[in-house]
Amino acid sequence: MTTRGVLYVHSAPRALCPHVEWAVAGVLGVRVQLDWIRQPASPGTWRAELSWRGEVGTASKLASALRGWHLLRFEVTAEPCATAEGERYSATPELGIFHAVTGIHGDILIPEDRLRAAMVRSAGGETDLESELSKLLGKPWDDELESFRYAGEGAPVRWLHQVV
Repeated sequence: MTTRGVLYVHSAPRALCPHVEWAVAGVLGVRVQLDWIRQPASPGTWRAELSWRGEVGTASKLASALRGWHLLRFEVTAEPCATAEGERYSATPELGIFHAVTGIHGDILIPEDRLRAAMVRSAGGETDLESELSKLLGKPWDDELESFRYAGEGAPVRWLHQVV
């Protein structure tokens, strides 16, 4: 079964750009040449996006291939298909990687055990429930990536909408 998705590289230092292309090509099994444009939110960095089609699990493989590079900010999405829910991966140097399962309308689906664990941590005084739910929804990643999602004047822009 195949699915499709989008890789958004929100910011990468110029020297890292070819390595991103090689990593993505290794996952997709085809030569990849991204159209890099300057990232105005972080001078000296570049951004690109790529629509892809592949087997279920491709989003996970892309995120894994890119996650080790400290200066890279990216998101990978995969649409749901007949055999799998959708996925969203977000990564920043400061926060690391976030993964969420998404439904057919793009809503984040939080597994019951993760909700129960958040409630237990909150009840035990480790943290407050609002903070725990915020992390489960990826809000810290959304907050950090929002300024990078805008491509700049004259460039194609795709907005990833924050779930509120």
